[in-house]
Amino acid sequence: MIADLDETLRQLLIAEIPVKNGEVEISFDQPKREWSGRLSRPSINLFLYDVRENNVLRQHQWERLPDNGDGRAHLKRSPFRVDCFYMLTIWAAEPDDEHRLLTRAMLALFRFPILPEDRLVGSLKSPPFEIQARLAAHDRLTNPAEVWSSLDNELRPSVSYVVTLALDPWKEISGPVVKTLTLRTGESLTLPRKWVLRQDSEPGETVFIGGTVRDALHGNIPKAGIQVAIKGTGLFDTTDEQGNFTLRGLQPGEYTLVAWSAEEKPNEKPSFKEKKVIVPSQGGDYDLEIG
Repeated sequence: MIADLDETLRQLLIAEIPVKNGEVEISFDQPKREWSGRLSRPSINLFLYDVRENNVLRQHQWERLPDNGDGRAHLKRSPFRVDCFYMLTIWAAEPDDEHRLLTRAMLALFRFPILPEDRLVGSLKSPPFEIQARLAAHDRLTNPAEVWSSLDNELRPSVSYVVTLALDPWKEISGPVVKTLTLRTGESLTLPRKWVLRQDSEPGETVFIGGTVRDALHGNIPKAGIQVAIKGTGLFDTTDEQGNFTLRGLQPGEYTLVAWSAEEKPNEKPSFKEKKVIVPSQGGDYDLEIG
């Protein structure tokens, strides 16, 4: 993936500077003395000197993937976000040429704080997050003399360039969709009494149910933006992009599920749908077809 990032930056600079007929070399080599001594034409160098996780953007959580119609839930953990730290330098025979090329390169990179998706190549295509970039961050390369001393080369103008990538090491997992969850409350006989919050509490059950609304007129595809309610309770939810809804806080019993489009009112449009359900039920059949 980092190799694809290098190629994306190469093509971006070629198009935006622009670079014609290979008149400027774009490289990602370590800019040591022996490397710079072999240069025969003006060069833009982007040296990757560090890679580390971006803790600010860390999101270690499970995400539900879009429904593929197999009746199962598909989950995947959020990707890691890593910062790739480049050092931008320009190499030419004359200082004036270096400074002009450095300005053109910086203007090209400044134009894209987010790398455009139509410029991404290889594994970077269709990224889960926007690929952010920062040029000339003030907290990077604060002591260039140490950098050039370690590279055994002469001190040159160097600009930091940081690109944030999403690296996804996780595999997708799938399993049956959980449509009924029962929460039982009350004093536990297995815990010491000093751990019980309310000694006078009565045992009880609260049930969470969930289902999917599908469009019966268009191939039973999941339907977003549908209002789903339990008649006579005031409980309602709106289906998400996958057509899923969740209703919380029910007591065991028999109920009537109602569903209608968010732009309509119950009982006034053909899309209105009712369904008798038992809560909780072993099959967990709370799905609705509307249309």
